[in-house]
Amino acid sequence: MIHDAVLGSMQQVYDLLKQGELEQANRDLAGLLERDLENPEVIYALTGVNFWSDKLKKAQLASNAFERGEYMVSQWKPFTVYMGRLGGEHDDVMYALKHCAFILALRFYQALYREDDTAGDPELYRKIGLCHKELGDYDRALQLLELAKDRDRESPSILAELADCYALCGEVRLSKVLFREAFFLGASSIELHFLESGIINRLVEQVRALGYTGSEQLEWIPVYGLLYGVFNVKRELRALEFGKLKQAIYALENEIRESPPETASMLVPRLINRYFWLIDHYVNVHDDQARINEVLLKIKLLDAEVYNRYTM
Repeated sequence: MIHDAVLGSMQQVYDLLKQGELEQANRDLAGLLERDLENPEVIYALTGVNFWSDKLKKAQLASNAFERGEYMVSQWKPFTVYMGRLGGEHDDVMYALKHCAFILALRFYQALYREDDTAGDPELYRKIGLCHKELGDYDRALQLLELAKDRDRESPSILAELADCYALCGEVRLSKVLFREAFFLGASSIELHFLESGIINRLVEQVRALGYTGSEQLEWIPVYGLLYGVFNVKRELRALEFGKLKQAIYALENEIRESPPETASMLVPRLINRYFWLIDHYVNVHDDQARINEVLLKIKLLDAEVYNRYTM
């Protein structure tokens, strides 16, 4: 009977957490624990609440509201790792704590937001959009992320968040375009742990299954994204973009030749991805097949398996 009564009271705790009411949630959980000392859900929730109570105190020490928001957001990945080590999954608890963390971060960021600020910081818009996305308000997230993109069209992190949000809204084709663009502009800048859509997370798992992790995994995602048909929506390059692509390829080819193996392993997938874009350009402009074959040979010399998958 006591156990059932405690479980019934947990919904009130979840509602408090979703509103960012950490202190009251902490008091309620302490009371519930007195009634049921071994309740695993209460213990799990109390552990999470203590984590965020500590982080909120540290965030308050930051010099400005933006840094406070940044600190809270930065703690989400460590939090998931920390809770994962405890064992035993309690999805309702994690969902409520996620809302708590991002609603608190959002309040810090919103202290700096001005509706009529036409020259606003794109990173502020991105972080506000990210918080709305994590809270499930995808329409508002899209508005903020589009504002961020209007101010910085070459930010991989902005484009990746926007792609993720469009995927969550069912706009798959647009999502694919933006994801491919984001990983082309700078895979290393993308924070995978904030991406939630199935389209990208399935690809992430597939690349991880091949043995790639960390920064190396990020560089291989666009390569296998194309090979597996995920990044299959392409666009034409403008003349200036084509010139920059050629320069980037030349620089990467030289860097790989001069780099030790451990460094080259990061550069190879980056170069292969740019070769893919170059081939797409040659196809779009109906260039000589000999140029395409030359690039294909370069891919084959870098990675025969990728070449075989690409040409099969």
